[in-house]
Amino acid sequence: MEKIPLLQMGEYLLVTIQIDMHDQLAMTLQEDLTNKIIETKARGVLIDISSLEIVDSFIGRILSNIAKMSQILGARTIVVGMQPAVAITLVELGLSLTGIYTALDIEKGMLLLQAQATSSEKSQKKYVRR
Repeated sequence: MEKIPLLQMGEYLLVTIQIDMHDQLAMTLQEDLTNKIIETKARGVLIDISSLEIVDSFIGRILSNIAKMSQILGARTIVVGMQPAVAITLVELGLSLTGIYTALDIEKGMLLLQAQATSSEKSQKKYVRR
């Protein structure tokens, strides 16, 4: 069975989709990723979709669900490498992908994850009593 590799980079997980996504693979990714977030205590997930040339409504919903589940588990989601045709399709399908941040490439996505983590730590310190 095909699986998409989940790589741990410090406190973040990197998911690079290099093959065509079909429905079963998307469902497996969703389950594997949520389990990996718990196992590694990841604070962020970076999903590289630069190899995806097309998406359908199901794959779009799975990406949105992954972001929501990750957020519930304490990890932010950044999607990088979105092709223009994919962005157009998602908009035309009316999928807002709530909770998903985007960046042009992996480098910018990692910088965004790190900036969000730093910002979150600063805001949480305001509520901690000493």
